[in-house]
Amino acid sequence: MKQGVMCVRSARNHGAKALAAACALGAAAWGVTAATTTTAAAAVSPWAGLAGIHVRPDVQVPPTGSNLDLTLSECQALANVNCYNAGQIEQAYNLNGLYNKHITGKGTTIVLIDAYGSPTIDDDLVQFDGAEGLPNTSFKIIQPVGKVGAFDMTNGDMLGWADEATIDVDYSHAVAPGANIVLLETPNDNPGTLANAVKYAVSHHLGNVISQSFGLPEQYLGASAVKAWDSIYRQAAAEHITVLASTGDQGATGINFSNNTYYDNPVVDWPASDPYVTALGGTSLNLGQNGTRLSPDVVWNDTNSNAVNNFIYGDDGPNPDATGGGKSVVFGRPSYQNGVKSVTGGSRGVPDIAMSGACDGTVQVYESYDGFEAWDPVCGTSEAAPLFAGIVALADQKAGHALGFINPAIYKLYAEHAKGIVPVTSGNNTVNFQGGGSVHGYYARNGYSLVAGVGTINGLLFVPELASQG
Repeated sequence: MKQGVMCVRSARNHGAKALAAACALGAAAWGVTAATTTTAAAAVSPWAGLAGIHVRPDVQVPPTGSNLDLTLSECQALANVNCYNAGQIEQAYNLNGLYNKHITGKGTTIVLIDAYGSPTIDDDLVQFDGAEGLPNTSFKIIQPVGKVGAFDMTNGDMLGWADEATIDVDYSHAVAPGANIVLLETPNDNPGTLANAVKYAVSHHLGNVISQSFGLPEQYLGASAVKAWDSIYRQAAAEHITVLASTGDQGATGINFSNNTYYDNPVVDWPASDPYVTALGGTSLNLGQNGTRLSPDVVWNDTNSNAVNNFIYGDDGPNPDATGGGKSVVFGRPSYQNGVKSVTGGSRGVPDIAMSGACDGTVQVYESYDGFEAWDPVCGTSEAAPLFAGIVALADQKAGHALGFINPAIYKLYAEHAKGIVPVTSGNNTVNFQGGGSVHGYYARNGYSLVAGVGTINGLLFVPELASQG
């Protein structure tokens, strides 16, 4: 098999054109359709033939350079896009009322899975916390599946994963400032290594919630490998651990790494497509200076934004730059989605719910791993996943115990018209390509959609509503 890459969900890459070139445990009770039985050969060696695949970050840096130390106003002036900080995000999701009631995620633990990590993440988190007025928290870095080698500034994979680790740590902590954080680093970005990392986190019950900001089109990875991970996620559900994943950043398409082109038909990314995983889509926020909404959230799609294309890709575009979402070709519709079967048909539909991810609405992180202390703008559904990991931690504290597999609860709340679920009724994830061509995606609607799931959240209302379901 040719060498391929798996996309990590944050828009910051060290090379503006890199994306185009690279880039049955309780099943009935939980309402999950059982996956087709894996063949004996796949069960023995599910990762056979995947040794050449690298889970390489799809993170991008503005072509003007990654060493600019940008304030919010400078970010907006330079790129002509919206740029936000942690305080604005907290206000946007109405979280301050929870903090005032001492709901901060205290007593819970968020586990973040990232290859390589960042060599300066400890110090960078201290700087981020100081600037954002966040408290220090228990933060551990572990490498249980192999020691990470020395950081190599010429290794593009390591650079991108350092960005990913940073946004994961910063924004899970920003939402749940009292939660403990475990950053589980792996020595490489091979799918088998990451699978072992998730399995370790589950079997050792490292935390209440596990966040994954990576993915690969189901068609590229293959059904056998996709199904091989399903048993890990089933175990997580049995252990009352919530597992999250981002849905992707190329809209309705994805990268076919066999020939390094985009698919010309709709695809969805795994692991978000697994029925035991909560899939996070991306929205676009329009916020005032204090974080209040100036207009309702819409589906993230910056494909045809001249400002975003120049800021992220260094050209006028169009470049696929939108939330993932659609129908799985591997997993059937879980029964918790029976209420939205008119949209999903017989397939597992993703996402389940959506949070901020747009590149016209980047968030700032503090980084110094490259020798330059700087505030960098990042975006993508790798923002959405850690944000929602923080939300789950808040709900776990409110409930007084781990909520575990939350998908049935999300759809139950949706069916009951819970006030904490906010509809996202505008936008789509259709994408266009330079030189012509497009992949027709899906549209937001009044109700569940294959671009925003059940919608987004008002945290002050949603957190206690979710907690009440456990």
